[in-house]
Amino acid sequence: MSESQVYLVTGASKGLGRSICEVLATNGFTVIGIARNSIELSSLENYLKNINPKSGIFACDLSSENQIALTADKITNDFPLIHGLIHNAGIIGPVGSMFNVETNLWNETIQVNLLAVQQLTKLLYTSMVKAQRCRVTTISSGAAVNSLESWSAYCTSKAGLEMWTRSLADEGSSHGISAVSVAPGIVDTDMQATIRSVSVDDFPMVERFIGFHNNGDLVAPDVVANSLYELITNHSMDDSGNRFDVREL
Repeated sequence: MSESQVYLVTGASKGLGRSICEVLATNGFTVIGIARNSIELSSLENYLKNINPKSGIFACDLSSENQIALTADKITNDFPLIHGLIHNAGIIGPVGSMFNVETNLWNETIQVNLLAVQQLTKLLYTSMVKAQRCRVTTISSGAAVNSLESWSAYCTSKAGLEMWTRSLADEGSSHGISAVSVAPGIVDTDMQATIRSVSVDDFPMVERFIGFHNNGDLVAPDVVANSLYELITNHSMDDSGNRFDVREL
């Protein structure tokens, strides 16, 4: 059954997104990977097409509404049916006092982590409905439910993403669309490295995150992707609208 199913993953070129693409591909799914243009994205394309020539990648900067529109048009032309979306792309954004951070950087975080999710999903909606059953998974965070000092943009975007997921669950149910959010835990990604590099003046809790790394508390993306696989590909309509934690799967 998976051989005929198409799943789209954002933030696909590295980290958790890359690992999700790989686990989907190796289990027979046709995978669409979206990320900013990079060597890593080209590497992913080679990986996916070696497994399934029908898979494809699309270079797209989710901070650009125009690029999202152009990319969605190409995707719907190439893939008339989409059976799953994994909204994984995200940026930590400006870390610092909400009164001092650059407004354009704060806004960019909301754009990439939340507004792009709405725009892309809306543009792919027809392909989702035509598939008759489409499973949407949003990658959330503990920051969606617990505010962290200096993370106002990230926390706000993830909290909004959780409510967006619940809204999609409500409005998509009559069209065979389900939506769940999942907190992936502390994953060993570039975002974590970025967080550890912030000064204590801008992020008073930085030593805690350095400790996660030094103590071996970070989980490899491949491990998390494998834990998420069943939820991503097989969650039910009864599950729709719920929030999950990868550590409880």
